[in-house]
Amino acid sequence: MDTYLAEARQGRETAGMIANPTIDELDDAMSVFVRARPGLLKIANRIVGNASEAEDVIQEAWLRWQGTDRTVVLNPSALLRTTTVRLAINVVQSAWRRRESCASPWLPEAADTHATPEAAVEQQDAVERAVLLLMERLTPRQRAAYVLREGFGYPYSQISEILRLSVANARQQVARAQKCLATNHRRQPVDSVAHRRLVQAFFTAAQSGDLAHLERVLSIDADHELRCGPKSRGASE
Repeated sequence: MDTYLAEARQGRETAGMIANPTIDELDDAMSVFVRARPGLLKIANRIVGNASEAEDVIQEAWLRWQGTDRTVVLNPSALLRTTTVRLAINVVQSAWRRRESCASPWLPEAADTHATPEAAVEQQDAVERAVLLLMERLTPRQRAAYVLREGFGYPYSQISEILRLSVANARQQVARAQKCLATNHRRQPVDSVAHRRLVQAFFTAAQSGDLAHLERVLSIDADHELRCGPKSRGASE
């Protein structure tokens, strides 16, 4: 904790964000982060698959947390999870570029609210392509379970409540999603309206730290599948 506190003071002074942050401000920031850290580390480990790189991700997440205007954050733990996911994905994507291939599927990258207009356009395009990939290859239930579990570290018990599935079925949906993405499963048509809705939900979650809207969008699509039944590819799954 002392390390985080010292880094918080140094980071704030270097960035010139708050000239003389109070001890209470630093303590509050540190307290929130330390409570969330175990879960963040699990998320980072799950995405990057390397303990050392996961620690680097968590350290960067801590630095980002220092630079955040925490007075406008509705859900600190959700924002920290979103930041961790984005940073971990960046690590994985960098590795893909070096190897020109990837050993595991990826999730959409969250938006950087401090990006330049040019970078924001690139981020928008990357998120749209990533969401399209998930929608082409996964059924709505698979997609919802996979995003909540692999992207945001939701426990299976919570996923089962959101999607109205048993815990065992929620686990099964994630396993099937991983298999479909890893084996380059054949693609299915994607509704442009549904695609835009899910893309916007990711941006909303990234910008506000409030995952409620993303949960609703994912669960609505999954509910529609339950009511109408799976199509073609998903019928045998």
